[in-house]
Order: sequence, then structure tokens, then C-alpha cells
Amino acid sequence: MSSPEQAEPPRRNYQDAVRRVAGRWVAGLERTSITPDGLTIAGVGLCLAGAVAVYFEYVTPWLYILGGALFVIGSVLDILDGALARRSGKGTPFGAFLDSTVDRMGELFMLTAIGMVLMRDGSEWGVFLSFAAIGGSFLVSYARARAEAIGIKADVGFGTRAERVVVIAVGLAFAPFGSLPYVVAVLAVAAWLTVLQRILYVRKRLLERQ
Repeated sequence: MSSPEQAEPPRRNYQDAVRRVAGRWVAGLERTSITPDGLTIAGVGLCLAGAVAVYFEYVTPWLYILGGALFVIGSVLDILDGALARRSGKGTPFGAFLDSTVDRMGELFMLTAIGMVLMRDGSEWGVFLSFAAIGGSFLVSYARARAEAIGIKADVGFGTRAERVVVIAVGLAFAPFGSLPYVVAVLAVAAWLTVLQRILYVRKRLLERQ
């Protein structure tokens, strides 16, 4: 059986690869007049547009695909804004505040739209799981923020934002085949387990300090 230390490198390799790709994109953005705050606003705007597209899925199932694509692009922009701020020196205290606040909005918009679609379809459990996924998403971020306030970097867990974005995107691609209830179920379980992981991790680190 592999130890936790052996299980971590694949995830680190994945994160390093994402950072390298993001670094190349940021290098290109750095030569433009685009600001980190501009990327932040554009990102949340695209996520909102994606959520609206998903809500109107009854017009054509292709709106699921459009909504998922807009959501992914918006989420990527939301990742790049912080990187651009650090690399270009254009970051401001307000920009950091805006970024951390807006981070939660994109996922909120999309999960709300998915919940409304499931409500329209008469799926009570789907609606409940949508709310559970939204709550779990917020608590994942809140747990990390509270841990950082006491000097602990609690970024552990398998239900982080990047993974949730991937699950939502894949789920929307298969939404015409009835995948949405399963998507919100996976998101809810993953988010709440991640919250538990972070609570236990912080407790362990605090005990080690004693």
C-alpha cells in the first residue's frame, strides 16, 4: 500500500503543470494593458453568462455545452488574475479583496442554475444536493481562510475548487443524458469531506505545536 507521501507527487505534478501553463499565459497578458481586476470581473461575468445559458437549457441542450465552456473559461480567468497581479506588480489590496470575494460567486451562480434546472425537472433530492454543494463549497474556502488566520496552510482535500470546476464541466457535457443529479451529489460529498479533512488537518497541526 502506498503511503500518503507516495500519493502526493502525482497531484503536485498536476499542479506544477497547471502553474507552468498559467505562467505562459500570464507572460502574454503582462505585455498588455489588461489588469488583474479586469480579469476578475471578466471571469465572474463569464461564469454568470454560463449559468444563464444552463438555466435556459430547455431551448436547446447545446446550451449546457455553451454554459460549461463559459464557466470553465471564467474559472480560468479567475485563476490568472492572481498570477497576473503577483507577476506584474499591478496587484492592490482592494484587488486581493475583490478576487477572494468574487471567487465564490462563479460557482454559486452555476450551482444555483443547476439547482433551478433540477427544480424545474421535479427533482427534490437534486435541489437539496445543489444547496448542499453550495454550502460545502463555501465552507471549503472558509475553513482554509480560518486556518490561515492561525498560521496554518490548510489546502488539503480532494474537493478543492479546481476539482469542482472539472466535475461541473464534465457533468454539464453529459447533462442531456441526465447527469446533473449525480454531479451535484458528487460535488456535495466531495466538498463536505474536504471540509472534514481540513478540520482534522488543522486539529492535527495544532496538537503538534503543543
